[in-house]
Amino acid sequence: MKNASPTTAHHHHADPAPAGAGSPEAALALAEEYCRERGEKLTPIRRKVLELLLASGRATKAYSLLDDMRQIHPGSAPPTVYRALDFLLSAGLVHRIESINAFTVCHDLTQCQHGILVVCQQCGNVTELHQPKLRQALVAQIEDAGYSLASDEIELKGLCAACQAENAAKNALPEGKPAKSAEVARG
Repeated sequence: MKNASPTTAHHHHADPAPAGAGSPEAALALAEEYCRERGEKLTPIRRKVLELLLASGRATKAYSLLDDMRQIHPGSAPPTVYRALDFLLSAGLVHRIESINAFTVCHDLTQCQHGILVVCQQCGNVTELHQPKLRQALVAQIEDAGYSLASDEIELKGLCAACQAENAAKNALPEGKPAKSAEVARG
């Protein structure tokens, strides 16, 4: 694994594996090594939940993971998935995206504080921003305002480039057709 530069951004939809992993298979091997180094075990269920998150490539809700698990292990119950997610969270292998109540793979296992997570409100894509100075400035402003962070991660909501382009294409009007605002103004 490589250390992320201060301005590194990892896009979960574009590269579903952690930094330095290259592929989902390599990411799983890296996660197993990471756990082993810490005296923890990536059990088959934990591994499968991580594999499902890697395959999705975006933030995924626990019950969607449960549905996927039931395709593989029909007897899977919510506690099974939640226990696996709790382990993966505590191990630093996944992030919980509070604002959309979903989970996504951590892209840089070398970062203790993952800084800022930018979440697309339309498709659920998540980008990790590793900008320690920006994070420190935000935390200082938050503390100056009399607050303390409830989580190590700061979430920002927005629209990813793909969704912006999709929305722009949907809103583009065929040539020669007046915009709705122009029709209203004349009416």
